[in-house]
Amino acid sequence: MYPEHPGHAPAHRAVEVHQPTPITPAAITPAPLVPVQPGSVPAVASVVLPDGRVVTGYAIEPAKPEPVAAKPVVSRAAVNVALGGVGFLAVCGGLLLLTTFITALTALITQLITLAAVIFGGWIAVQVFSGSSHKGGNTFNIRKAVIKRNHFHS
Repeated sequence: MYPEHPGHAPAHRAVEVHQPTPITPAAITPAPLVPVQPGSVPAVASVVLPDGRVVTGYAIEPAKPEPVAAKPVVSRAAVNVALGGVGFLAVCGGLLLLTTFITALTALITQLITLAAVIFGGWIAVQVFSGSSHKGGNTFNIRKAVIKRNHFHS
């Protein structure tokens, strides 16, 4: 199975072989029958046969088996598997709704940010490019300004 080391010869080992010995089963002897006395003495009954003979003896009531617990129509394991499947489907549906809600919320936030950027950018553009209405202050025309010896002359 494993390669031997090339410098050493394989060692010879003695091998013991064990043969299994069969176990004979013990002889099964039936348990002796022990007569059991009834709890009360049964009543003696006489029966008249159709040919006129009379038979007298004890009335033996047939043994009534113990009532078996009623088995449910469907096994509990099947009910548990079915309930687990229903629960799994409910969880999957909820997760689907949750992911849909998160996707919609992300799209709404993206649109609101874009709308705010457009409105704010438009307001800034109006402030920069509108020159008709000033509320006081000095207006300098940069094109006509002359700078001489680090002094600004308009």
